[in-house]
Amino acid sequence: MILHTVHDKEFQPYGEVISGQYDFSHLLKVLTDTTDAPADGTIYVPSNPELEKETAAFDLRDHVFGGIDIQVGYCNGSNTALNCLECHRGIEVLVAADDIILMLAHKADVVDWKLDTEKIEAFLVPKGTAVLYYETTMHYAPAREEGPFRVIIALVRGTNTQRPRITAKGEDDKALFAKNKWLIAHPDSPEAKEQGAYVGLAGRNLDILTDLQR
Repeated sequence: MILHTVHDKEFQPYGEVISGQYDFSHLLKVLTDTTDAPADGTIYVPSNPELEKETAAFDLRDHVFGGIDIQVGYCNGSNTALNCLECHRGIEVLVAADDIILMLAHKADVVDWKLDTEKIEAFLVPKGTAVLYYETTMHYAPAREEGPFRVIIALVRGTNTQRPRITAKGEDDKALFAKNKWLIAHPDSPEAKEQGAYVGLAGRNLDILTDLQR
């Protein structure tokens, strides 16, 4: 993977950097001061009341999401591998408290919920940057080469919570992993081995320590 940044033109099909009169500094301070970042593995919390009462959270709801009810949580920890890709019905906003790397793919390249990892591109998100993913962007946990990271995650409320109890009616249902979360896993991932996630990634389970080109 060649490492781009979210400010490069290569990122434009995946999303956009949030600009304008938004101040995420206090939101990131609350994240840094009140949440843990594991040295081994990651932790994801969909909704955090301390973050959701911040002015920046209301700005995201009213301006970026257009008034839709959202949840503001976080993904913290240590990770270098791809493992999975997921998508949602609706946009996602990420605000990075540390330099992180995103591994992304286009939903249009997913055929029958399968994708070769050669299609994946890597993007650096500099510390303090806020980005918006489009609904058509396949993504998963951030990665960082050294040390733990902290990242704000904002989504339509209810996303990534308990999977609905359904009887399969369509092809998409095999990849439905949680509420509003369609996920494809690499066979070597913990999600596939330990949680029974649908295996849809073929090729190498990419790792930024070994597969990144600068």
